Amino acid sequence: MMGSGMRFRAMVAAVGLLLLAVTVNAVAESKVNSVRLWRAPDNTRLVFDLSGPVQHSVFTLTAPDRLVIDINGASLGAPLSVNSANTPITAMRSAQRTPTDLRVVIDLKKAVTPKSFTLAPNAQYGNRLVVDLFDDAADAAPIPAPTNVAKVAPVPVTPIDPPVKLPPAPAGKREIIVVIDAGHGGEDPGASGSRGQREKDVVLAIARELQRQVNGMKGFRAELTRTGDYFIPLRGRTEIARKKGADLFVSIHADAAPSAAAFGASVFALSDRGATSETARWLADSENRSDLIGGAGNVSLDDKDRMLAGVLLDLSMTASLTSSLNVGQKVLSNIGRVTPLHKQRVEQAGFMVLKSPDIPSILVETGFISNANEASKLAAASHQQALARSISSGVRQFFQQNPPPGTYIAWLRDSGGIAQGPRDHRVNPGETLAMIAVRYQVSPATLRSANNLKSDDLKAGQHLTIPGTELAAKE
Repeated sequence: MMGSGMRFRAMVAAVGLLLLAVTVNAVAESKVNSVRLWRAPDNTRLVFDLSGPVQHSVFTLTAPDRLVIDINGASLGAPLSVNSANTPITAMRSAQRTPTDLRVVIDLKKAVTPKSFTLAPNAQYGNRLVVDLFDDAADAAPIPAPTNVAKVAPVPVTPIDPPVKLPPAPAGKREIIVVIDAGHGGEDPGASGSRGQREKDVVLAIARELQRQVNGMKGFRAELTRTGDYFIPLRGRTEIARKKGADLFVSIHADAAPSAAAFGASVFALSDRGATSETARWLADSENRSDLIGGAGNVSLDDKDRMLAGVLLDLSMTASLTSSLNVGQKVLSNIGRVTPLHKQRVEQAGFMVLKSPDIPSILVETGFISNANEASKLAAASHQQALARSISSGVRQFFQQNPPPGTYIAWLRDSGGIAQGPRDHRVNPGETLAMIAVRYQVSPATLRSANNLKSDDLKAGQHLTIPGTELAAKE
């Protein structure tokens, strides 16, 4: 009896040790295979590539400043090395505290505010641990909730703060601000060409050239959302535009399509009622998923009742959407002179990056990088310059016809310095020919003649040509 009992206890102990070993191996099966680094103007992003899921914690130490990252359920798969030039990081080292716990210590030049999260695998990457080191603690902190609750019924407000407009220059001659957004960046390369062309690099080059050309036009100033190879969440891009006081937001892309045969440039405006084509729908879905690649897609920035925010957004977006379609059509017409078009009209889709209710916004697909011929053209400096020139021409034409009050271009137009050429008007629901005639200060008879109209009946979505004025152009 004693012998059998001892054998039983020994067997139980052996099974227990085996289960423990299996458990340890299961926990420690994830490897930290590499680390990547990107520097943004206000933060440094570290991305640890993992072979599986992990748990983690981060904390800071002082005297000297250090950041400690404990990664539980992982071991080091390869040496960790980054180029830390122009970052707060001076060195990075690691040690295996236990077979299942890896500690990474980052030596710092100065104190930073860390923010970390893990990301599940997607089409481009496996499991990742993302650690953002913010130079300023305010950039990492979420918007605080109000501490004092009003005792009266709240007054409806727009879902986001109004844009910060720059003060007008003397005599009401401020510059028109065009914010140019180069899509993707950092750990989100966007689409790729057959010869390794990366969308994030191509569109940044086009954006920089477009900025140069716009800044060469008197009365205009261009700003970039990103100036280098780093990731900005989609909502962050529109927020940058608002902070810079944008009069127009232009997002530049060079996407891929399921078919390598797809070709041609496109211009998109926002649609909150669905896409106008299957391609528009697919592109919008792929662009909106980029936040999942960069790690912002699982964070909701909505701090208001969703129904209220949706209603207010619809109300405030009407005017900017009309302007978006207008400037988009002018840009598209000019692009069509330098490269084939995918569609002959401005398409509409639910791009998140276009959802700024009071800033006219367009997204320009400069071509399909998945098409070998277009990929080669997009990587050429001469073609990038031509694309930028066509976009800037469309932007200039739009603002010469629709200058914001208090700008140099508005002053120039009002003083007779700009000849009003023919304009295009998209008929909105409820508009009549008489209303449109009053708006553009022309007679209904002139509109009928210019558009070969047999009657005054109009259809929503119909395009009308508005004849130009007789003003002489002068500098």
